[in-house]
Amino acid sequence: MKTSNKYFSIALFTFIAGYLFLRFAYNSASAIPFAQEIILVVLGTIATIAITAALISKQSEIEIEKEQRVKIFDLKSQLYIDLISFIESMILKGKLEKKDMLHLEFLTHKISIVANIDVLKEYSEFIDIIKEVSSDESISPMESDEISIKLSQLCGKIRYDLIQKESHPDVNIESLITRNIKRF
Repeated sequence: MKTSNKYFSIALFTFIAGYLFLRFAYNSASAIPFAQEIILVVLGTIATIAITAALISKQSEIEIEKEQRVKIFDLKSQLYIDLISFIESMILKGKLEKKDMLHLEFLTHKISIVANIDVLKEYSEFIDIIKEVSSDESISPMESDEISIKLSQLCGKIRYDLIQKESHPDVNIESLITRNIKRF
């Protein structure tokens, strides 16, 4: 952004200096109307080029920001889906091995890079549940339900992180997701 401001300042200075020179040339050529018209054409062309360059520069900046947001969204989505798939495979196995905890630890590192603060807080609580369950290395049906409920709360925070704008802010998504999970 600072480089952009520097270039803008240089362009503005050049434009003003060019304008003043062309104005001086226009006034000097008052005896020759054709020369004045040529000077006006040059001035109009320069103004058009300057405006077009500024618009294209801003459009490029916006496009780059959009691409970055899309890449971050894709990264977040993939990490969250990987986490949910991993938790699913753990519960289906019915046990929690050291290898699984190591995999979860690295998923935690990856998630901590891109997740917002609400997801990180909820994820921290989710990890506490996983650590409680991992003490005996097996996952009972009751522990599985506990993990699912905590995961549903985490999914609510993940949803807000990914979507960020809800059309119904008065609806508590986390409670809806948790209620749906409890139905199983």
